[in-house]
Amino acid sequence: MSRLEGLSYVKPSEIEARSFEIIGLELGPTDLSPQEELVLKRVIHTTADFEYAKTLCFSSRAVEAGIEALRAGATVVTDTSMVAAGINKRVLGSFGGSARTFIADADVADEARRRGLTRSAVSMERAAALEGPLVLAVGNAPTALVRTYELLEEGTMEPPALIVGVPVGFVNVVESKELIMRAGTEHIVARGRKGGSNVAASIVNALLYLASGDRRE
Repeated sequence: MSRLEGLSYVKPSEIEARSFEIIGLELGPTDLSPQEELVLKRVIHTTADFEYAKTLCFSSRAVEAGIEALRAGATVVTDTSMVAAGINKRVLGSFGGSARTFIADADVADEARRRGLTRSAVSMERAAALEGPLVLAVGNAPTALVRTYELLEEGTMEPPALIVGVPVGFVNVVESKELIMRAGTEHIVARGRKGGSNVAASIVNALLYLASGDRRE
């Protein structure tokens, strides 16, 4: 028996459409809005993990606020270069927006070392100084979410249009996400330990496709 028996050739242009068809069938009906469901499906498409149907949480206007900000040319600040690399720059740039990360900046590293903070925490302070609509996309560093919460509580940071809080790991990950969920800001959070750079980027991309009218189902 051939090892390829049972496999069917699928054109590259059809793979994504077929994948979303399978996801829709396996996911079944949800309590989410159509736009929220599109975001969830893109996360599942990225991870092949249907547990996100239970853990991905949206504040009341998260998707709408994210779309509005992106259409207004928002700066998307990420906690790692990997998140920034995964964001569709062509679509983001079509709205006049950009993706930025401060994690590799020498002055950020120096300041973090001097103050005994993580570079991700200092990066959020840099984000707070930016002008214009802001979307935070955090896929790895819980300290980025904790520092964001502190800055909001101190009143030294204007509430971002949207916080995507999906760091992955074991130390302070769950707690940092819960902080953001009670910060009074629009958010999309993956409760629990799961998340990652790919998840953060997929959420931003889902919002970009919705903003551009490309539903990608």
